[in-house]
Amino acid sequence: MALRLIGLDPGLRRTGWGVIEVDGSNLVHVASGEVASTVSLPLAERLSQLFDALSGVIEAFGPAEAAVEETFVNKNPSSTLKLGQARGAVMLAPAQAGIPVAEYPANLIKKSLVGNGHADKRQVQTMVSVLLPGAKPKSADASDALAIAICHAHHRRPPNVRYDFPKKVRV
Repeated sequence: MALRLIGLDPGLRRTGWGVIEVDGSNLVHVASGEVASTVSLPLAERLSQLFDALSGVIEAFGPAEAAVEETFVNKNPSSTLKLGQARGAVMLAPAQAGIPVAEYPANLIKKSLVGNGHADKRQVQTMVSVLLPGAKPKSADASDALAIAICHAHHRRPPNVRYDFPKKVRV
């Protein structure tokens, strides 16, 4: 049975999303796109817009698992903080729907698709189209989100596997 995954590429202006199905080693593109916030609104309202829009995408496509790109540190601390806040709203949408969320660094996502952790966007977009024939993402953000979903398909751990370690015993 196919497993439906959603990849999310967080951004405060635009957040890309990409839904794929995985059946063994077979990957199938389901849908992709982006959600945007209104630049003129206060930060809290923009975060709410992202959360609400992604909640709608999650409800429409019903993924079983989600994956998000980890935040990288910009030279501008203010930009990094805003991206982190957007990422929080993006991660909250699947979490509130009861969907587990995995996180992957950008270098691992690129290496998983291209074989090089420092690949450029064009190389990643090319591999997305090779791995998901027929996928025509309309933006770089949507393509990046599909790349995140593909990375998750390759690196995910089954959610039902628990690693129970013996409790520490006081002596």
